[in-house]
Amino acid sequence: EAQLVESGGGLVQAGGSLTLSCEASGFTFDDFAIGWFRQAPGKGRLAVSCLSKDRRPYYEDSMKGRFTISTDNAKNTVYMRMNDLKPEDTAVYYCATARLCERLPWYLEVQGQGTRVTVSS
Repeated sequence: EAQLVESGGGLVQAGGSLTLSCEASGFTFDDFAIGWFRQAPGKGRLAVSCLSKDRRPYYEDSMKGRFTISTDNAKNTVYMRMNDLKPEDTAVYYCATARLCERLPWYLEVQGQGTRVTVSS
């Protein structure tokens, strides 16, 4: 069974940092683009970052320079380092795969259960 399991969320003060992890299993990791999207309370999904199948990174404009996506292929794990967090970054963050990064956050192949990030002011 294809599965993604996120971890690393939590409560952090504004200006702080967190690193989210997403461990993949049950499918060939390199066959898909993989990335993160988030959903804040009362709001829609927002694609945050993505690695294409050839592992080029893409970021939503407001995350550029603050968030960094990376992988450890040996561990089938993708990470997202989030620096200089802001209260508006508060959301549930989901890891997901897609055929193309452009398909996040809607046309997904596999999606995790999410990890909650809360940024206090």
